[in-house]
Amino acid sequence: MITNESVNQAIDYILQHIEEEITLEDVAGHCHFSKYYFSRLFKAQTGESVCGFIKRVRIEQSAFRLKTERKRPITAIGADYGYSSSNYSSAFRLRYDMAPVSFRKNSICKSMEHPFFHHENWQAESFEECSRKITMKMVPDYHVIYERRFGSYESLRKDWERFLRRYEEYLTKDTLFLERTYDDPAVTRVPNCLYDICMTVKEDCPLTNRAVIRGGKCMVYHFKGHVKHIYAAYQTLFLVWLPGTSYELDTSRSLFDRYYEADCRTMEMELDICLPVR
Repeated sequence: MITNESVNQAIDYILQHIEEEITLEDVAGHCHFSKYYFSRLFKAQTGESVCGFIKRVRIEQSAFRLKTERKRPITAIGADYGYSSSNYSSAFRLRYDMAPVSFRKNSICKSMEHPFFHHENWQAESFEECSRKITMKMVPDYHVIYERRFGSYESLRKDWERFLRRYEEYLTKDTLFLERTYDDPAVTRVPNCLYDICMTVKEDCPLTNRAVIRGGKCMVYHFKGHVKHIYAAYQTLFLVWLPGTSYELDTSRSLFDRYYEADCRTMEMELDICLPVR
C-alpha cells in the first residue's frame, strides 16, 4: 500500500499529464520537495524511480490504446506520448518483445488463460451481448477516502476486509463502495497494476487520504456473477465494445467499479463498471 500522500499526489499528477513532457523536477516541484529527496521517497514507496514509472506508464497506456483504438494509426498513438515512429517501435519492443503492429494484431484474440484464476480461460461476449448490459448515465462525483495499492487483484478480498475494519467508524447506511482502476492486466504486469479501494464519506471528513472520483458522462456496464468473470467483462469492453462504437475513453477521468453486493463466501458480485467517455 502507498501510505505517503505526497507520493499519491505525484502519481495523480503524472497520470493527468502523461501525454506531456514530464520531468522529475516537475513532479517534485508539484509536491513541494527537492528532486533529490522526492526521488528517494517515491522509489521507497513504489519500487520504481519517477522517470521509470513515467516511462513504463507511457508505453502501457499506448499499448492499451492500440487495443481500443484499432482504426487509429500506430504512429499517431506513439506520437501522443512523445515518440517518433522509430523510437516508439524500439521502446515498445523493449517492453513487450514485439512490434506495436504485432501487439495490436495479437490483442484481437478474445479468449486466453485468465491472469488471476489460472487454468481457466476467459471468453469475450459478443458486441450485442455486451451492449444489452450497457446504459449511458450522467454519474455524480463521489467524495471518498481511499487506499492505493500496486499488485494483483487476487488480494482484493483481504484488502477490502482490512479497509473496512480500519474505517468502520465512517460507515453509514448511505456509504457506497467503489474501486478505481488504472491498468489493464492484459497490458500491465500484474505486480504493477495500480488500483484504489474507496468508500464515500462526507465532504468534511477529517482524514487526509481523501479524493474526488469525477463522474460525468459514463457508459455503465452492469455485471452480476462470479468474481472470476469480471476480467472477461472488462476485456469485452476493451476489445469488442469500445472498438465497435464511436465513443472514446475520457482519459482525464478514471474507470471505476461501483459495488452493490459482494458475497465473500461464494465470490458472487453485483457491480457497475463505469467507463468515462466523450
